[in-house]
Amino acid sequence: MATFTSTLPDDLLKKLAEKSNALEVPRNQIIERAVRLYLEHLERAEYIKSYRTAGSDKEVMGMAEEGMADYLRQIES
Repeated sequence: MATFTSTLPDDLLKKLAEKSNALEVPRNQIIERAVRLYLEHLERAEYIKSYRTAGSDKEVMGMAEEGMADYLRQIES
């Protein structure tokens, strides 16, 4: 595991220390979890954006409609 050094605003460090004490969890664990959650959030946002982009692409929508039509025919037979 690598060591990371950074600066944070005093008010944020105070809140971090308070939560760390209240939860009896080391500050680094809270920071690690927060970074993981934020990175997951960014990945989901990229995923959503790609679907929105695909939804406005006529060629992609055409392929999706053809695929759904083929799927419907398979279900019906």
